[in-house]
Amino acid sequence: MRRVLLLLVLLGGPLHAAVETFDFATEEQRQRYLEFAQELRCPKCQNQNLADSNAPIAEDLRLELHRLLLEGKSDAEIVDFMVTRYGEYVLYEPRLEAKTALLWGAPVLMLGVGLLVLAGIVRRARRAGLARAAALSDAERRRLDELLDDDGRQG
Repeated sequence: MRRVLLLLVLLGGPLHAAVETFDFATEEQRQRYLEFAQELRCPKCQNQNLADSNAPIAEDLRLELHRLLLEGKSDAEIVDFMVTRYGEYVLYEPRLEAKTALLWGAPVLMLGVGLLVLAGIVRRARRAGLARAAALSDAERRRLDELLDDDGRQG
């Protein structure tokens, strides 16, 4: 058992990921760095933020982010720099612009269409129910009245 554990420790050592450590002048800069690393997407990875990605481009972006923070850039300046250099893809939440209006409006549009379809189905079902009720013959109406009266007396 000890041999297996020793083998796992020896082989598993090189497999751990390197953790980048950056020095910041203030705690606020460190917090901003961590927030940006969570909010910005790696341009190479499908759906990973900068903090989770091990891609070389993500490492470069983290270094660039660190540099921008140390230079005292504002949040808007950092986002503008990243978008200019890497495109809107680096933002998990794209800005509301003419080219992204459909992206932002699609959920509301789909909800509206769904509600209209639901209203049409309900209206059609009500009409069909009224038509069936109106289609009863005289004998069926009398029998229905008898059944309803019997239920009322027994209850």
